Amino acid sequence: MKYIDQVDMKGKKVLIRVDFNVPVNESGAITDDTRIRAHVRTIRYCLDADAKVILASHMGRPKGQRVDKLSLKPVAEVLSKLLQKEVTFIDDCIGDNVEKTVAAMKTGDVVLLENLRFHIGDEKNDVDFGKALAKLCDVYIDDAFAVSHRKAASNVAITQFAPVSAAGFLLKDEIEYFNKAMSNPARPLVAIIGGAKVSDKIGVLENLIDKVDKLIIGGGMAFTFLRALGNEVGKSLCEYEMVDKAKEIMNKAKIKNVIIYLPLDCVTADKAALDAQIKVTRVDEIPKDSMGLDIGPATISIFAGALKDVKTIVWNGPMGMFELGPFSAGTFAMAKAVAESGALSIIGGGDTNSAVRIAGVSAKISYISTGGGAFLELLEGKTMPAVEALEISGGKS
Repeated sequence: MKYIDQVDMKGKKVLIRVDFNVPVNESGAITDDTRIRAHVRTIRYCLDADAKVILASHMGRPKGQRVDKLSLKPVAEVLSKLLQKEVTFIDDCIGDNVEKTVAAMKTGDVVLLENLRFHIGDEKNDVDFGKALAKLCDVYIDDAFAVSHRKAASNVAITQFAPVSAAGFLLKDEIEYFNKAMSNPARPLVAIIGGAKVSDKIGVLENLIDKVDKLIIGGGMAFTFLRALGNEVGKSLCEYEMVDKAKEIMNKAKIKNVIIYLPLDCVTADKAALDAQIKVTRVDEIPKDSMGLDIGPATISIFAGALKDVKTIVWNGPMGMFELGPFSAGTFAMAKAVAESGALSIIGGGDTNSAVRIAGVSAKISYISTGGGAFLELLEGKTMPAVEALEISGGKS
């Protein structure tokens, strides 16, 4: 696979597939520009290399229809400020008008194409749509890790027709940090997996058992494992149909000599609300009319202790319903423990990323992935279609 710093861009039209799928409020203003900032390094590199920069992204799920509130026009305004230069917005992403505008570009110009998903061909990985995008450029750069697990025309089909295809700095960093953690990690390696459902992460758990030395399980999914050990879990989230699968994972862990850590106590409540009646309860004493919504203090101590002397940490999923204050202590305590561990730490997933930022420890995390679904699929051991496409096209010059 080629990387951006191996490609000659001087005077060339460079199309960069970015991920500007950012949240907007009712008035259309962008409320979080983190994903935009993540691509600035790649964009600036191309500008410094005297390229003509064309940016392509999706936003939301318009399903092939033009939806005004999903237009990327507000992104052009934010990006102009970040780059401190004008970013020209084009109200489509393929077609005669787009081609004319791109043909008139000068070295150092930046244009942003309209939402790729206003055309159904992108999500369908349509060959003709990919060819139309490739027609705009001399060089194609994929920098959108967050959608690398999706097979789209803008990250797969386009590589068949672009004269040169390569990975941008963001995509390169994502791949390299993940490989440091999972392919040849410094050990001990611990994975922290939280979130709501076992069913959402069963493939991840099965793959991790073959990789890690320790596995910490928290969040709602922990109650399915606790039930598998014979505990009553009250009204806690529990996927009873997954109990046998949880038993299988724990048995496999024993065979592989992987230590699994489960909660010893939890913060229980009669309801998931700010005004709920809460108390700390041992996991084998959860009342029938209560639900566990966070890990308790004893569990925090045990989980944090499990991070002592480890060399690599991978984390996906919160320890509880951290968005509600009474149930946030466990997730924030784990964020601080990971940050202070001294280990190579890699986290992924929107909730986990938010928790780390709110806890104020993001600067101490080695790498914060921009991908949610893509990060999970890497943890599951799956092949990324966009990465595979770049590898296949790597021999082109």
